[in-house]
Amino acid sequence: MPDRMRREVLEWRQTQHRPWHSPPHWNADGTSRYLFTAACFEHQPIIGNSIPRLVEFENTLRAVIEENCEELHAWVILPNHYHFLATTRDAVITLRALGKMHGRTSFQWNGEEHQRGRKIWCNSAETAMKSERHFWATMNYIHHNPVKHGWANSWQEWPFSSAAAFLESSGPEKAKQLWKEYPIREYGTGWDD
Repeated sequence: MPDRMRREVLEWRQTQHRPWHSPPHWNADGTSRYLFTAACFEHQPIIGNSIPRLVEFENTLRAVIEENCEELHAWVILPNHYHFLATTRDAVITLRALGKMHGRTSFQWNGEEHQRGRKIWCNSAETAMKSERHFWATMNYIHHNPVKHGWANSWQEWPFSSAAAFLESSGPEKAKQLWKEYPIREYGTGWDD
């Protein structure tokens, strides 16, 4: 799209009070494994308002995933966003369930903090896994996310993540092999900064 046309579209979307960019969600052909991501509005650390809130949100998110996905491969919750890698029959249904969860948590947290009307969540997004390499690089990205954002010195020490369970089930040698074979390099640059 030419720059002039892009500016016109963005201006129109602003006047209509529509998001500047909200990608369509669909079920990718030939895959059922997805990276799901959501961030707090303007990356404010609303999820991480307190340790009890992080614990409660972990339980809430895991219940939604369990109800809507066949398998959870990896997950991480940070104070201002989360990622999870899961197998699901229908990504759109999973996204709708996440949207309902976002509505419930927004209502609850705004009530707790006496901030009715505050926007808490940005739209959720899903990315279909295109290959085994994409899958394993995504798993490494998820587990490394707390280090990337400065919340932990090593990926194994962040408590709101599947990293410790992954390490326990795969063993340190397998984890090292996967890290070397599927490095994250620039994976996710600009996603959640």
